[in-house]
Parts: sequence; structure tokens; C-alpha cells
Amino acid sequence: MAWGKCNAKSDVQPLAYDNVREETDLGSQHAILATHQAAQAITGCLERRSNGRQVSKPTFTAPTVTYDTRTMTLFNDDTVSLSTTESRVRCELALPDAEDGYQRQYLDADEWSVTESTLTARDGDYFLHIGFRRPKTDIERDTAEDGTVLGVDLGIENLAVTSTARFINGRELSHNLREFEKVRAGLQQTGTRSAHRTLEQSSGRERRYVRDVVHQASNAIVDEALRYECDVIAFEDLTDIRDRTGASWGHKWAFRTLYEQVAYKAETVGISVKQVGSAYTSQRCAECGFTADENRRTRTEFRCVKCESEANADYNAAKNIGMRYVRRGRQSSRRTGDSQLVLKSGTVTPSGGFTAHPDGFEAELTDKPLPQRANPSG
Repeated sequence: MAWGKCNAKSDVQPLAYDNVREETDLGSQHAILATHQAAQAITGCLERRSNGRQVSKPTFTAPTVTYDTRTMTLFNDDTVSLSTTESRVRCELALPDAEDGYQRQYLDADEWSVTESTLTARDGDYFLHIGFRRPKTDIERDTAEDGTVLGVDLGIENLAVTSTARFINGRELSHNLREFEKVRAGLQQTGTRSAHRTLEQSSGRERRYVRDVVHQASNAIVDEALRYECDVIAFEDLTDIRDRTGASWGHKWAFRTLYEQVAYKAETVGISVKQVGSAYTSQRCAECGFTADENRRTRTEFRCVKCESEANADYNAAKNIGMRYVRRGRQSSRRTGDSQLVLKSGTVTPSGGFTAHPDGFEAELTDKPLPQRANPSG
């Protein structure tokens, strides 16, 4: 219905809502959530088409239902009420026996509130992935945007690099995404019913693989922020990251999922996650500020033509991203402007002030990038 006409949620919902209600047994709120899911799927297809790939109208086969606070209620007795096509059902949550299980820190704490969640059926069992959000206190809102900042650059050669020279290798992910794409293209060309089933299975394996890689990478980034006692993790704006990096659709999904997971995990430990403008972060020298395309010689090599400073290109970009957020604080009337960028050797301010990490801290005297790891670690 919306295919070929529109893809924004605000457009798809009024176009499809009445038909969804008439042709299905979905209640009003589930019908709205279904139109939003369709809008997201169409948007994904349009992005793939803009990259020169053949696409067709998306279909949904996975047994997954989206819930929000209107269609799901959590109770203190470890049960949940879910809206269905017939009525509400109340089910027990199957939780680990350990009282200190990680689920408890969300379920038992008043400061966490439920957000959008998903219910999935698998092999006769039902799995509920519950989303939580913790509203910031007044003090946190006033101070969280200042302090120590960790810059993070996302890319192809390295999935992520931090301003503290933590490298999370992306080569294996890139290789496997290419292999998944080859399999997908062959199955789509075959077009048989059997090929369609195999395609669904392959897509599921790809999603699980990427989520596992992203899970490990997000843990590593948050751990790095905790190790250096950071208040903020700064990423570049992800809007046009495919154009800037030459990333595949799979990479873009991995980047966005990684950002979302870092934001979710960082919030649980009191760290804010922000985005800054991406312009020239790859061409600007983090040492002297000179900006030129010639500075970025290759995908991995950066050498400033003015000051002759050399660095890994992704590492240089990570420092630029973090420093851009620090500088933004000096221009904001709402922030104190007291932020500093964390490096492996210490912290630095926009004016060039440097504070070395205290004696005994595991750090080097220079900020040369670490050797790339074979696999991302959590």
C-alpha cells in the first residue's frame, strides 16, 4: 500500500492504518506499531536502491510483535501483561534464579522505566526483549555534558577506534558481510520457494552474527570509557556515514546498532553518549588543526602536509570527534565549557593544556595507536 508512495512513519500510518484494522485482528495500538515497522522496512529498501541495488517490496515472516507501554505492563511479581488480538494475557517471566542477575537491576529499580519491547516466538517458546530507560536527574542534566570525553570513530578497516587508541578490528566483519551478501544475491536470483526459505535462514544468521560482534564492540567502548573515568562518549553524526566511508548496507546497520548499544549500556553506568558534526574529521589534523584532503593519504594513513604529524587515520579522526564535542561546550551557554578530551597518555583541552594520567596508571608517554587486534574483545 505504501510501497512506491511514501516511507515516513507520519505518512504510512494514516495511509495504512484503516486497512490494517479492517484486514487483521490487531488492536489500534498494535496497528499503529505495525505501520511504523512497515515504514522502517520501506526506508531500508529505498536506501539500498539508492546504492544501486535491486530491491523488491518488503515482506515480514519473522514471528515478532512490537510492544510499547500501551500494550504491555510489567508487574512487581515478575509477571507481564501483554495485549493480544483477543484479550490481555498475563504471563510469568522466566528469570534466572540468581537474585543479582543483570535483569534485576532494571526490574527492581524505580528509576528505570519500560520503553518499546519485542516479543519473539522461537521453537515453541516466547522471548520478550524489554527496553528500559532511566530519566536523568536535574543534576545529571546540568553536568553530564561536561567532563572527560572519549572520542570514537567508526569505519571499515576498524569497526571502532577511540581517542585512547583502543582499536576494534573490522576486517573480519567486513569479510563476513561480503560473504553474506554473495549468498543473498545468489538466492534472490534463484527465486524459488526453497531459496526464499534459505534466504530467511541466512538473513537470521547474519543478524545474529552482527549483533554478537556489535555486543562485544559496545562492551569494549563502554569499558574503555569507564577505565578512563569518562563522562561523555562522542560519536560523529551517523546520518551520511555510508557516503563518507563507502560502507555497505550491512555496515551501516552495524554502525547504528553499535551506537544504540553503546548509548543503552553507557546510560546504565551514568555516561552520556552524544553525536557531533562529521565534517572534515577525517581530513583535519588533530595536532595542528590544518585541514586538507591531502592529509588523508589512504584509508589507514594520515600525514599532515603542514606539521608533518603522522597517525593512523581512524585514530586521528577519533581525537577530532572528541575534541569537537569539547569545543562545542565552550560555545554553549548551557554547558560549563570545562570538558577535556581523554587520550591514552592523559587529557587535553582545546587551548593545548595537557594533564598526564597519574603515576601508576597504565598509559604510554605518546598516543601512538595500538596494534590492531585480530578480533574485537569485550
